[in-house]
Amino acid sequence: MTEYCPPDTPLDVLHADHEIVIVNKPAGLLSVPGKGPELADCLQARVVEAFPMALLVHRLDRDTSGVMVFAVSPHAQRHLGLQFEKRYVKKTYVARVEGHLEPKLGEVDLPLIVDWPNRPRQMVCHETGKAALTEYKVLKAGGGESRVRLSPHTGRTHQLRVHMLALGHPILGDPFYASGAALEHPRMMLHSEELRLRHPDGGRGMKFRSKAEF
Repeated sequence: MTEYCPPDTPLDVLHADHEIVIVNKPAGLLSVPGKGPELADCLQARVVEAFPMALLVHRLDRDTSGVMVFAVSPHAQRHLGLQFEKRYVKKTYVARVEGHLEPKLGEVDLPLIVDWPNRPRQMVCHETGKAALTEYKVLKAGGGESRVRLSPHTGRTHQLRVHMLALGHPILGDPFYASGAALEHPRMMLHSEELRLRHPDGGRGMKFRSKAEF
């Protein structure tokens, strides 16, 4: 793990009401605090500073940017937690990966488990891994890389990162799974572009988007 240097950027609030707060997480910022005072700065702490009632619902990896939802009440936290658990929440990511990915449309159905000697790395394991499914679509390819849209049906740790690696196309800038030229990027090229959920007050379907900076 590289030294933790969280970005000093203002909180980017996409939406806020009496039950939910939607923010755009910058790359390089932890979702929740790590162990030790040097890892205390995180998105959760910054959101709570602005919205004291905010409660955690889900996480994004430190090096991933994009849309995240926080609850503003225990009711909203339970409601949203159930939506994630039952996979009602639809998440869409955009990524830049090494090489020209073929076919241009497909899915990766490979079970994942923590790689204990090398944790927090994850790995494919057909014997003891937990089911993990990702749909992908190549948006464009050229210059030795592909821009892809990723839709995870499950929420395993590092799922998109390991699934792309398993296809032979690691995400550019990924500190754990990329190597060589693919690693030489200023950040990991993975962004949570869209989140679809039902509002905890009334169940209305809502969609939140944030354009990737890459």
